[in-house]
Amino acid sequence: MATSERIFVQAIRSYGARHGVDVDVRAGGWLIAMRRGEMRRFAFGYDIGLNSAIAHRLASDKSATSEVLSLAGVPCIPHHLFLNPKLGRNVVGPDWREAMLALLHAHPQGVVVKPNEGTSGRSVFKVTTPADLDHAVGEVFSMSTGLVISPYVEIEDEVRVVLLDDAPLVAYSKQRGSDWRHNLDAGAKPLLLEDGAARAACVKLAAEAARAVGIRFASIDVVCVDGAWRVLEINSGVMMEALAKLHPELVQTTYDAALDRVFEATW
Repeated sequence: MATSERIFVQAIRSYGARHGVDVDVRAGGWLIAMRRGEMRRFAFGYDIGLNSAIAHRLASDKSATSEVLSLAGVPCIPHHLFLNPKLGRNVVGPDWREAMLALLHAHPQGVVVKPNEGTSGRSVFKVTTPADLDHAVGEVFSMSTGLVISPYVEIEDEVRVVLLDDAPLVAYSKQRGSDWRHNLDAGAKPLLLEDGAARAACVKLAAEAARAVGIRFASIDVVCVDGAWRVLEINSGVMMEALAKLHPELVQTTYDAALDRVFEATW
């Protein structure tokens, strides 16, 4: 097994070896074909194949996730969508920059600008001035067809819950380093949550969010702001690369449980 492979790929290889599943890794590890007898299944990116197409699309779209959660009454951080003006005036409308400035003025503590789709905290900007806003918007629109703007909030704690059909398999907090973000790729460290009120509250909120979107296997980020928990985002692809460095057996067990569900299905 190549040590340069992602933990996700290694976990699927391990499952296959122990359960009689042929694993064929393609496209540098981003497409994985799995076969057991006449049953063939696929994993793509970090998506193991359990979620419906619409649940995956909703979770991958930060604005759509925010709207769906709001409709369901699930506390969440709002994400306001803006489409790239390169899509055309008839699609975007003429007043998009004025609407962005209005959001900035409504939140003097600042706003966060980031791509509407994407993970790992890439191209995420904290903005407090119109000049900063223009810079951030230009950077995000240079590589994305849409961005979202959220109010900047002081996050007291951030927790990721990995759910499989409403059952919490993993729950850990992200211990922030020197960066203002809690992204693991930005230096945050995962710390498993012990049983208690905080873990129970996070698991309950994550399960409510999963049911609202209709997603089966996902990692859900919840944040504590002013003493209350809210959903930040839902990830249809379950990535546990950082966690695996500290708790490899837990990560393997989690992927094993999801793959068991994948191969329970019939044609």
